[in-house]
Amino acid sequence: MVLVSKSVTVSGLALLLGLAGCSTLPRAGPDERAIESSAAIKVGYGQGDAKKVGLDYVLVDMNRQLLPFFQTAPRSSISEGFGGRGGAPDTVIGVGDIVQVSIFESSSGGLFIPSDAGSRPGNYITLPSQTVDSSGTISVPYAGRIRVVGRTPQAVQGEIDNTLANRAIEPQSLVTIMENRSRQVAVLGDVNLPAKLDINPAGERVLDVIARAGGLATPGVETYITMQRRGREATVLFSDLIKNAKENVFVAPGDTIYVNRERRTYLAFGAAGLNGRIDFEESNLTLGEALGKAGGLLDGRADPAQVFLYREVDRSTLRQMNVDVSRYKGDRIPVIFRANLRDPAMFFVVQRFPMSDKDIIYVSNSDSTEVSKFLSIITQVTGSASTVASDVTVTRRGF
Repeated sequence: MVLVSKSVTVSGLALLLGLAGCSTLPRAGPDERAIESSAAIKVGYGQGDAKKVGLDYVLVDMNRQLLPFFQTAPRSSISEGFGGRGGAPDTVIGVGDIVQVSIFESSSGGLFIPSDAGSRPGNYITLPSQTVDSSGTISVPYAGRIRVVGRTPQAVQGEIDNTLANRAIEPQSLVTIMENRSRQVAVLGDVNLPAKLDINPAGERVLDVIARAGGLATPGVETYITMQRRGREATVLFSDLIKNAKENVFVAPGDTIYVNRERRTYLAFGAAGLNGRIDFEESNLTLGEALGKAGGLLDGRADPAQVFLYREVDRSTLRQMNVDVSRYKGDRIPVIFRANLRDPAMFFVVQRFPMSDKDIIYVSNSDSTEVSKFLSIITQVTGSASTVASDVTVTRRGF
């Protein structure tokens, strides 16, 4: 019985070794050789340089001289595009507004006030309310069509007074906007109560209308505010809008405020404690903090001297760093920053180096890790060979 068992063991091992390079072993799909051999056309396939991606990049070693160029991440702004902290826009009449006109005369017996005014409360007449039509005008008896769109009530009053001056007794008009349908702002997106809101005549700022729309429905550190006005638009991070008062500009009639959440994330690969996509979860995140959120460096695998940060950097920034960028096209250039965390002072640098959205962190394995992998393979091979040799010896003794 022992002899049969040993023989079966040797035969089984021989069969497994024969199948090791065979396509009959289970797979999740075709292997590399099958894919390459079946391709009708091969692009960028070959040895040496033909295997490279073909994307040139700049390698920059981190040091304290680098910090001034990246001390703060670039921020978008709405104040630069829409007038900063200027005053509230004037209240002007627009198409769709409901306007009421009252005309006063200094005494009865004039154009609008009869001689026997009797118990009238005053020498004035109030005309029926009118909706400003698409032509931008309203009708005033004996004055005709008066253009009102884009004008303040005071300007319209002056024109009515001048037109009636030769017919009424010292006329003075009063123009009142009863319903300001044209002075509205739309607040859309990730707010609790998206709506089209009437603008207070005293003026309202971006934060005012967001508050009236129920406030944010998303975390502020991941929320962007986009303002659209007459074909232009600008965007600002909500946390910057809160911190920087000049970003909180006045809204104007017809503006659209769009609130949207954009997850600010970075990727971590290699010998870090956590690999994958990681959320910023705060407005300002440094490389040191990002490494901490990724679980730090794995003590048994990582090479502290080879911590890399991948990012596309503005051409102008690299020029300020005296980097020759003549070989690159476009305004954004691929850059790999390398941090040597074997240097104790480097921890101060990475703690002050700001992360940008969609950065990539890669922590390289140490040389000893690669050696350990090789030795592990050798150990497995020699162990299997020793087992096979032992089984063969036992089998022969059985004979």
